[in-house]
Amino acid sequence: MESIDELVDGLAVQGYLADPSLATALFLAVHLKQPILLEGEPGVGKTAAAAALAATLDTPLIRLQCYEGLSAAEALYEWNYPRQLLGIRLAEARGEVPREADLFTPDYLLRRPLLAAIEHPGPRPAVLLIDEVDRADDEFEAFLFELLAEGSVTIPELGTRTAVVPPVVVLTSNRTRDLHDALLRRCLYHWIGYPEASRVAAIIRQRVPGADQLLAAQVAGTVARLRGLDLAKPPGVAEAISWANALRLLNLPLDDKSADLTLGAALKYREDEEVARRTGLADLVAG
Repeated sequence: MESIDELVDGLAVQGYLADPSLATALFLAVHLKQPILLEGEPGVGKTAAAAALAATLDTPLIRLQCYEGLSAAEALYEWNYPRQLLGIRLAEARGEVPREADLFTPDYLLRRPLLAAIEHPGPRPAVLLIDEVDRADDEFEAFLFELLAEGSVTIPELGTRTAVVPPVVVLTSNRTRDLHDALLRRCLYHWIGYPEASRVAAIIRQRVPGADQLLAAQVAGTVARLRGLDLAKPPGVAEAISWANALRLLNLPLDDKSADLTLGAALKYREDEEVARRTGLADLVAG
């Protein structure tokens, strides 16, 4: 990719319509070899942006899904203990004494996402997606920014592994908690907000086979009006696509009756559905 326009076109081929600001941020992350943190509400396309970037670069997407209690070992590597035990038994069956050096070799190593990204041979860098980093503990976050800064990891039995082709690192956060300044300093930053209804309609037409311009515009407009209500989880782009898919599968136009039947594709809490129905589905659909 030699230009931002080329990246925009490449992402569009993958079904991801990026605005110029997001495309610029991703372009800089690739060429500056600097991690990028994408923040935004759930469902606005943060994870999809990393997946589309990997497809555009024609390189593997290596994903680490973060969660509370995630340890460095689970994210880096583990030893294949059942296979090591089998190796011990086979050695004993041959009358040999198994040596530790024979049991802790790369053949017995289970590479988790971080190590897999560091060892990716290239020629293009892998895209390492560290998804929902805000869900991980502070201790893992501290370990993470040290790893990203050094681009290497030490395995006690095998020595230091250094990235030959450093990955393009994309971190995502739903902003459920604040991240440490040390991590933020190492990253480029981009906030992905809710796109305008016209862009959502364009995304629906691209992502939902058979969705016509009217259905896409109706769903995009209704989703935008739903976000104006006092909801616990406002619908994002992902919910708009899901809703349009549901209506297209049922071959229904979007009106108050079909909205009542399929509202669960857009809203994920009973209380939110009640708010929408009290507001009036006919008014929300008609705009």
